[in-house]
Amino acid sequence: MKTDLISTRERLNNGLGSATQEIENCIAIAQSPACEHAFVRTLFDSARRTAAKPQPQGLALAGLSVSVKDLFDIAGQTTTAGSVVLADAPPATHDSVAVARLRAAGASLLGRSQMVEFAFSGVGVNPHYGTPAAWDGLNERRVGSDGAAHLPGGSSSGAAVSVASGAAFIGLGSDTGGSIRIPAALNGIVGFKSTARLVPTTGAVPLSSTLDTVCALTRSVRDAVLAHEILAARRVTRSPAPLSAYRFAVPQTSLLDGLDGAVASAFERTLMRLSQAGARIETVELKALGELGAMQSKGGFSAIESYAWHRLLLERHAERYDPRVRSRIGNGAAMLACDYLELQRARAAWMLRVEQDLQGFDAALSPCVPITARRLDSVAPGPERDAEFFRINGLLLRNTSVVNMLDGCAISIPCHQRGAWPVGLMLWHGALRDDSVLNSALLAAQLLSQE
Repeated sequence: MKTDLISTRERLNNGLGSATQEIENCIAIAQSPACEHAFVRTLFDSARRTAAKPQPQGLALAGLSVSVKDLFDIAGQTTTAGSVVLADAPPATHDSVAVARLRAAGASLLGRSQMVEFAFSGVGVNPHYGTPAAWDGLNERRVGSDGAAHLPGGSSSGAAVSVASGAAFIGLGSDTGGSIRIPAALNGIVGFKSTARLVPTTGAVPLSSTLDTVCALTRSVRDAVLAHEILAARRVTRSPAPLSAYRFAVPQTSLLDGLDGAVASAFERTLMRLSQAGARIETVELKALGELGAMQSKGGFSAIESYAWHRLLLERHAERYDPRVRSRIGNGAAMLACDYLELQRARAAWMLRVEQDLQGFDAALSPCVPITARRLDSVAPGPERDAEFFRINGLLLRNTSVVNMLDGCAISIPCHQRGAWPVGLMLWHGALRDDSVLNSALLAAQLLSQE
């Protein structure tokens, strides 16, 4: 994997290289075939100006490259959220909170990254502006050996490819059902979804006001800690405890069903490595996970809350939406107020049961997604491929969406060996257990990097 942000910052602080040189390197990658369709708008000149400014001592990002998902307001620019529907919307008057915090930390904004239209899919396909091909950050090559492009995962597709390819050190994105962790897993990088309430969503186009989380993709776990501290304006409490002090749960219900061979092999090998290093690993049933399907049968929070936001736009511009996105948003039209209130009640009770089952554990361990990246042409736009698209979308979201419904936190870290398909290990827990998840992920990533 390419050098991470912290190592690069330390090198610059020691007088080895400059932020302007780093930006030019990142721009060269962003203009290369590796990043085709990864950006909807580049900001190279602005990034150069920021990198050339004298950086105050100790500034966290030191003029280094950051990409911004096209979901977030940048002052003076139109936020299209991956759609042509908002192409003529007025420019934003202010930066979103997340962008403002990254700027204040010294970020050079390289560009607005590609995304699924209105963030409503875990696959990564965008029929309006093109879809970037997955790039394996661990192996530093395009995913797949058959010469075909493979799906990057969504909805933060461009953010993931920008980080995995080396164009950006941080990819600002969002996670409503897995949109940070899915592309992290499929691109062999790190994606951390914090507890949603820790980072303001102000200045971001909403998908679900209940589930939306502002977070980031990075090249390492320690970079993920840094990015979270910037976005959440808080310090992560570090633990000196060794891996042998950690107790992990491995849920058996549904999260291990139907794994691809490459995913099952990587996950089993990872559990063995952690156990050999002294980690205490126990299987748990988590029977409550079986209730998720019923709760989400009518589309869940994303459908009803997105429909409320899009209703008037759909009346005027329905034909301009990606049909797959339009159909998912449309599911919310049939949900009654009493259905919505019952969903809130059922979720609260469900969260309590899952959190009780996870008491005493530092984190749960699961494959981030049950499959490896499929070929892009298998889910390309077209009604003849809709059934396969929705099948793949359901598989990609299956494990990650558990954490969003739990109001929890989770991180995906690469657990595949060099030369193998990208596979993500997901470490997760309930709300406000972010520091425990991050500390355990730091140790797990350090162990796995020794392979």
